[in-house]
Amino acid sequence: MSELLLETHRLRKAFGALVATDDVSLAIRTGETHALIGPNGAGKTTLVGQLTGELKPDAGRISFRGRDITELATAQRARLGLARSFQITSIFPSFSAESNVALAVQARESHSFRFWRDAERIPALRAPARKLLEDVGLAGVGDAIAACMSHGQHRQLELGMALATDPVMLLLDEPMAGLGLEESRAMSQLLARVKRQYTILLIEHDMDVVFALADRISVLVGGRIIASGTADEIRNHPDVRVAYLGEEDDDLGGDLDADR
Repeated sequence: MSELLLETHRLRKAFGALVATDDVSLAIRTGETHALIGPNGAGKTTLVGQLTGELKPDAGRISFRGRDITELATAQRARLGLARSFQITSIFPSFSAESNVALAVQARESHSFRFWRDAERIPALRAPARKLLEDVGLAGVGDAIAACMSHGQHRQLELGMALATDPVMLLLDEPMAGLGLEESRAMSQLLARVKRQYTILLIEHDMDVVFALADRISVLVGGRIIASGTADEIRNHPDVRVAYLGEEDDDLGGDLDADR
C-alpha cells in the first residue's frame, strides 16, 4: 500500500453559528485520485480552503508529506507541492495562453512577479509553457488571448498553470463546472491522463466523472464525512443514498449528482 501523502485530523471550521467542517478526518495516499463529493453547502469548498491555507481551521491539524502544515501560509504549501485549480478560473484574461503558463513556470522557478513582462520573452520559460499547453490539449493556441478563449479552454489552461508549478498533489475544484458535452468529454479524457502522474483530490458534482476517475470517494454532508470507500461501496452505502435522495432503496448507479 502506498504511503500517506495528505492527512487531516478532526478539522473544524465555523462561521458564527454555521459549522462548515465538523471533525473532518481524511487520508489520501500517494498516487491516489480521491474524490470529495457532497450536496451543495456540505462544506467542500471550506475544507479545500483549509487544505490550501486560505482558511485557518478552528481546530484540528493537517499534514502533508509527513509534515504538519496547519500553520503554513498558502505560498509555503504551494512550494511543498500543493497546487489548486479553482471552480472559477483564475487566469490573466489579457495575456496570451502561453504567457499565462509561462508566468506559472516563472513562479515555480521563484522569480518575482514584478518581472512578469520578462516571462513573455525568456525562452527558458516559454519552452516549458508550450510543452504544458500541449499536455493539456492546447497545442497551437499559445498566442490566443485568454479572454477570447472558450470556457472549456480556460479550464484546460488553468490546469496547465497548475501543472506548471511542478506539484506533488493537485486539488481540483469542480473542473467540469460549466462545460458543454464535448468539452466535458475532452476534460474527462485529460483528467484520466493526468491521474496517471499525480495524486489528486477531486471535488466534483459530475458523478459519471467521479465514478470513472476516483480510486476512493469521501462523502461530505453537513460538514462531516459520512462515508469513504470505493465507487461501488459509495453507490451502495445507505447513508449516502439517504443524504442524496432521501431514500434508502434507490439505485444510484452512475447518476448520483448533487445538482440533480
